[in-house]
Amino acid sequence: MGSATLVAVVVIVLVPIAFMVGTSFKSNAETTQDLHLWPHAWTFANYSRLFGENFFGQYLRNSVVVCGASVLLSLVAGSLAAYSLARFKLMLGLERRLGFAILTVRILPPVVIVVPLFLVALKLHLLNSWLGLILVYSAFNVSFVVWMMESFFREIPIDLEEASMVDGSSRMVAFRRIVLPLAAPGLVATAIFAVIVTYNEFLLALVLTSTPGSETVPVGASTLITRIDIDWGAMSAAGTLAAIPIVGFALLVQRHLVRGLTLGAIK
Repeated sequence: MGSATLVAVVVIVLVPIAFMVGTSFKSNAETTQDLHLWPHAWTFANYSRLFGENFFGQYLRNSVVVCGASVLLSLVAGSLAAYSLARFKLMLGLERRLGFAILTVRILPPVVIVVPLFLVALKLHLLNSWLGLILVYSAFNVSFVVWMMESFFREIPIDLEEASMVDGSSRMVAFRRIVLPLAAPGLVATAIFAVIVTYNEFLLALVLTSTPGSETVPVGASTLITRIDIDWGAMSAAGTLAAIPIVGFALLVQRHLVRGLTLGAIK
């Protein structure tokens, strides 16, 4: 029974992905005429059209740069804030509630604040720029990083840091040499979630960018939908190519993921 359930789950997950990959090698005529998983006549025209006519290479570059920079910035700032909440006491035990209060920034639907963000970016001349997206995504992700990493840091015994400080290390040195290596699985798990959310974000990128030099993959893929037609083959090719960086990143850090997801689970 367990094996059958596992097979069913794998099929449910993989068949749509296989269908997308197969469709990326079909002509639009074949795509609309049948629902075969694999194409009868393989063609790379969809991929050629993506890079030749639709600026997909620029979209992919923009997504990778913006996602990588914003996640890195949010991990640095969020980890320091989470460590402070986990180690220092505030009046009335506010350190226990402040982490959730910070998370409310991430809970707010982006559509609620998209107009003020647009006006601020316009005033600061950050529209159609990597910097504008990086700052916005970092602001959204840092609250999630704080909320996640606080529990991970609380699981690390404070005695290890105190022993390092007795030997002459400052608190920041102890944080860098002792705490961060022990919290690495938690950082990886947090980074994976932040990367997925940032890489797939559509609304803010749509509002803050309008040129191929700044638009990300989700926004670029949406340009394949016109008033009279949908380029299914090119959209499938875009989805296939867009998945490669995320899958590659997950494979690189997968050995840390399970431990990172469970590190702060037991109180």
